[in-house]
Amino acid sequence: MPGALDAVRSRPCENELEKTQIMPDTNSNSEPADRADYDVFVVGGGINGCGIARDAAGRGYSVGLAEMNDLGSGTSSWSTKLIHGGLRYLEHYEFSLVRHALRERETLWNIAPHIIRPLRFVLPLHSGLRPGWLIRIGLFLYDHIGGRKKLKKSTAIDLRTSPLGRPLKAEFKKGFEYSDASVDDVRLVILNARDAAARGADIIVRTRLTAARRERDSWSLTLRDEESGAHRTVTARILVNMAGPWVDKVIADAFGHNGPRHVRLVKGSHIVTRKLFDHDRAYIFQNADERIIFAIPYENDFTLVGTTDEDFEGDPSDVRIEEHEIAYLLDAASNYFETPLSRDAIVWHYSGVRSLFDDGADEAKEATRDYVLRLEGGRGEAKVLQGFGGKLTTYRVLAEDALERIGQAIGRKGGTWTHEPPLPGGDFPTDGVGRLEDRLRAECPELDERTVRRIVRAYGTDAARFMRAGALGRDFGHGLFEAEVRWQIENEWARTSEDVLWRRSKLGLRFTDEEAARVDAFIASHLDGTSGGRSWRETADRTLHSSEGERQRGNILA
Repeated sequence: MPGALDAVRSRPCENELEKTQIMPDTNSNSEPADRADYDVFVVGGGINGCGIARDAAGRGYSVGLAEMNDLGSGTSSWSTKLIHGGLRYLEHYEFSLVRHALRERETLWNIAPHIIRPLRFVLPLHSGLRPGWLIRIGLFLYDHIGGRKKLKKSTAIDLRTSPLGRPLKAEFKKGFEYSDASVDDVRLVILNARDAAARGADIIVRTRLTAARRERDSWSLTLRDEESGAHRTVTARILVNMAGPWVDKVIADAFGHNGPRHVRLVKGSHIVTRKLFDHDRAYIFQNADERIIFAIPYENDFTLVGTTDEDFEGDPSDVRIEEHEIAYLLDAASNYFETPLSRDAIVWHYSGVRSLFDDGADEAKEATRDYVLRLEGGRGEAKVLQGFGGKLTTYRVLAEDALERIGQAIGRKGGTWTHEPPLPGGDFPTDGVGRLEDRLRAECPELDERTVRRIVRAYGTDAARFMRAGALGRDFGHGLFEAEVRWQIENEWARTSEDVLWRRSKLGLRFTDEEAARVDAFIASHLDGTSGGRSWRETADRTLHSSEGERQRGNILA
């Protein structure tokens, strides 16, 4: 019947839309093929949208994807940077979610070993909170329900004798250690988009869906270039709404009316401090409010602390950390670390909004992180598939579920395939990062160790395609050379220094305004004299007052 819903549970969501694309190895000023017809058109260039575009293109569908800003500029870029099962979700009996997420850890590590790395977590035992026997049971399940093969199992540790206990207060005598993984979240988005484009998808950034009209069994979609204001119309057999916190807004704007509200917006904020400890483990701390926070090694010289978890009402494009969130994170970490954290330790902070499925939970911390897919449209009508909720870790499984629904809707199916082929740059063994670093050192002996490590862990085998001796060009500072910026412009849809310094890398933590302005000037010259977006100064002003986080002006490490 018209309006019938086909709901599927499993796992994650994202943002919206840009114009010039952009197949790999082409000039970014070239426009995508002006096809009038797509099998699948995706709204939202976050991890879920790009994951679906990749999967669909690999199955032979003609695919378009529109993102209203830069790829990964919404929820995907403001995560805790983890590929994890979600230990605390076991308390909420979300065993299916945890099992799928645990299985995905090693799958994603295998296909993207350059940007995903195993990470050991230290969980100090707090005498006033969860008892040791309960944690042991949880870790036993964590070790065994997800098909762990390569990652180390959990162990008990004596914090009185282990170096891992030194940063902590003396009252924490015992603890546990277990495995998950860290990830460069935006690069995961970019690599999925690149692979989708290589398989024929049109990735259209800085472009907004402004109208959607059913024409029997297809959609007529009006797109607006956010830079030029130009409009174009395309048609598609199925529309996929993966706009994350904007998922309801896309429907309201495109259809001219509000549909049933399915999304619960939950805000998460993080702080980045100067390095709090000198080892490579992360900490997971229990709090009296039954939440947990992480303290994770970040970008060599920093520690990432987060996250908060509270309901959000407002514009997801204008979210900022509040003073009570900063105090919460500082207090939570100070309850464990021997040296209390002060506001002076913070070098940056950021906030983002997650779009969870509204399951009626009383508190944000209790809302499911599982995802829900809804397929809407009656017999003979063009269908729209909408996604709510989920986790970064399970984007690939979400995409498989979405393609199952898409196949049913338009009468064509294809087998699952994304669990094995590597993402761009990931065609090497999980233990091969060191060998790639050795090759880059030999090819470019002028690079310092920090730059070698950063480049390999961002680009993998692709580094050899643009990091060549004698062809690096000028160094903008901190190991960012012209060759890398050019690669990002021509292959990764970068158009501003913000794209380069805060998403495709986190070098913005180190760059001064003057250094970043030189990056903007280079991008402008490469894009025929137009920067195609905000300048560094505009970006810096915006990041001080919005979801882009806050940073201290100037070089943080100066």
